[in-house]
Amino acid sequence: MTVEPSRRQAALEALALDDDALLRTCEVEFFIASGPGGQHRNTTASGVRLTHPPTELSVTGTERRSQSQNKGVALERLREGLQALTYVPKKRHKTKPTKGSQRRRLDTKKREGEKKAQRSKKVQW
Repeated sequence: MTVEPSRRQAALEALALDDDALLRTCEVEFFIASGPGGQHRNTTASGVRLTHPPTELSVTGTERRSQSQNKGVALERLREGLQALTYVPKKRHKTKPTKGSQRRRLDTKKREGEKKAQRSKKVQW
């Protein structure tokens, strides 16, 4: 996953904030969460969507019937997403097999081929 440096820096800065400061930088949206949970869940705006504009990361929490519990779940998911944005993959370098390993591999293939060739030869009495 390739992340542009400005987005990665914004994620690092956001991770350094405490929960209240992080919530102030986010756009918080409440909505009616569908799914199981009974009549109370279907009539209250208990779903929470947090959008972090600097990183363009958006997460939701809809599992509980309580809005405050869903906000906590969404905040945890936001931190996990921000942590994922800060990951810098290791640079990969092309490598070639050594001459010795190429020779050993060809020798092994040659021996296996000879073994198989011996199977097909019919012995005449």
